[in-house]
Amino acid sequence: MTVLQAIVLGLVQGVGEFLPISSSAHLILTPWFFRWPDPGLTFDVALHLGTLIAVVAYFWRDIIELVLSGLGQPRSQDGRLFWYLIVASIPGAIFGVLFEKQAETIFRSPLLIALTLALMGLGLWWADRVGRKRRQLDDVNLFDGIIVGISQALAIIPGVSRSGITMTAGLLTGMERETAARFSFLMSVPIIAGAALLKLKDLSLREVNLAFIAGVLTAAVVGFLAIKFLLQYLRRGSYLLFTGYRILLAALVVAVFWLRR
Repeated sequence: MTVLQAIVLGLVQGVGEFLPISSSAHLILTPWFFRWPDPGLTFDVALHLGTLIAVVAYFWRDIIELVLSGLGQPRSQDGRLFWYLIVASIPGAIFGVLFEKQAETIFRSPLLIALTLALMGLGLWWADRVGRKRRQLDDVNLFDGIIVGISQALAIIPGVSRSGITMTAGLLTGMERETAARFSFLMSVPIIAGAALLKLKDLSLREVNLAFIAGVLTAAVVGFLAIKFLLQYLRRGSYLLFTGYRILLAALVVAVFWLRR
């Protein structure tokens, strides 16, 4: 992999991981569009490390406060939220382990990705329309954690989008737009960390080269900016923008697929 390809894929990961547009779909489609070789396991680790750095850098104060409260004062408001986030992470972790091989094989079809991009985009738009959008992070309870956690398990399918499906579930439980996004981002910490650690054991230090470092740094910087952008945007904007993008991308995938036949 060239450094330029690493930077492009790092940018794609940083944006796609936190905006509700599916990073896994974009990481499959980008090499497919440009006929690049599969980046492989090593670069997958780089991208996960980059986005982990991004979310920890943005929410480090919240993370420290939640961990200290969860371990020291589990019945406090922040303490309960910490454990709700842990509960919400369990279904996604289980599905990730059980269906990892399928995610790397049969779920990578461009037409399947186009379908999930469009359908989940419409689901996000519908949830944004019907959700009450009244509840803030302080109002989140165990039931919310379970519902959002179960929804996150579906993100094993490229095109669904981990952030997109969890924000959709959050909206359906009555969360405000920004609250649903913030809860989704905090949920991403254990999931991304777990995925990175799981793959890190197979990484050799000899594989850490300039492209690897470029991918990590790009994903980290762009991911940080994507989080900041979305939280600010949702204070005044809706999720319709991302639904429109997903449908347009799905149409482009179908068009390219048929033209290449």
